[in-house]
Amino acid sequence: MSEIYRSRVYTDRPAYADFEAPAKFEAIKSIIAKHLREHPNSICSYSGGSDSDIMIDLIERTRKLFDLYPIKYVFFNTGLEMQATKDHVKETAKKYNVEIEEHRPKIGIVTAVRTYGIPFVSKIMSQGLEGWQKKEIPMSIAQEYEEAIDKTEKRKELKERYPNCESIINFICCCNSAGEPRPNIQLVINSSKYMREFIEEFPPDFKISAKCCDYCKKQVAHNVQKDFDMVITGERRDEGGMRSVPRKDSTSMCFSETSEGKYRLRPLYYVSDADKAWYKEYYQIKYSDAYEVYGLTRTGCCGCPISYKAVEDLEKIRQYEPNVVKAAWNIFGKSYDYRRKYNEYKDKKINDEKNRQQIIEGQMSIFDYVQQEEDGE
Repeated sequence: MSEIYRSRVYTDRPAYADFEAPAKFEAIKSIIAKHLREHPNSICSYSGGSDSDIMIDLIERTRKLFDLYPIKYVFFNTGLEMQATKDHVKETAKKYNVEIEEHRPKIGIVTAVRTYGIPFVSKIMSQGLEGWQKKEIPMSIAQEYEEAIDKTEKRKELKERYPNCESIINFICCCNSAGEPRPNIQLVINSSKYMREFIEEFPPDFKISAKCCDYCKKQVAHNVQKDFDMVITGERRDEGGMRSVPRKDSTSMCFSETSEGKYRLRPLYYVSDADKAWYKEYYQIKYSDAYEVYGLTRTGCCGCPISYKAVEDLEKIRQYEPNVVKAAWNIFGKSYDYRRKYNEYKDKKINDEKNRQQIIEGQMSIFDYVQQEEDGE
């Protein structure tokens, strides 16, 4: 069995990451208190989602326990938010007696998607396919790489053939820059099974990009956060995607110093879904109606195609907020349809593979029976 590559996000975790929920959250409170004392000029992004609800409760309990200075809370409205989320932000501010300042992007989500492209499957997949579309590198380089005896040499040759395309080559060939195969990490195209084959057979007829998130959320956040010493966010490793891969600016995924000399605190980074469930029950946290009434398990930019349940979730929302559902389909519809086609393709491939395996096993069984007869058994 080949060894599965695991990034240092999983291998270099602190001891408290493996604690039971009660002890883990006590450790997190100590971490929050330590860094808020050192960096009182802090700002916290609150999204109105379940992670943010756990985080703000932790921070406010810690602040009161250790008599710490108030921090700044901000909510970034992308322009495609559920009313349930916007209402919950106001309710949360009232609950904790804090101000949660709302900020909107200069470039709206419709303009961003029309200009740069639509997200597809994940941020990592969207970035990889965006680069592939721009550079027009053929998917066939993956077969060249796979068939090469000396993969290191082939990787060098591809670099010379396609200059300034390092990450795209690695993405398509499922390798690293040294030419070593890395088929099991999230930074490659076939982290989604049969994606490369699907793209080759059915190329997308629309631009793919996750830049709408950059323009409608990240850039807005950067402008608001620039005057603060420390930024606090509710990212969790278990969410997967970009949140579960190492960052250049971090030696610890929970707390790090950025290249600009600022600090970033992710207090929930090692909090699991089970930990969250325990905290919610123990402290009687009420999530927004998007969770408690609509039945969603995640919120954010409504209908974002990065969620594999985007279309399913939109149907849950429809009876409560039909207008936001209509807007999401108008903005992201092509990505929804393309993902459905990919899912059908993947399922067929998996079934074909199982059928071939059954045929092979059946043939071997017949062969074994005939061999036994010949041996007189």
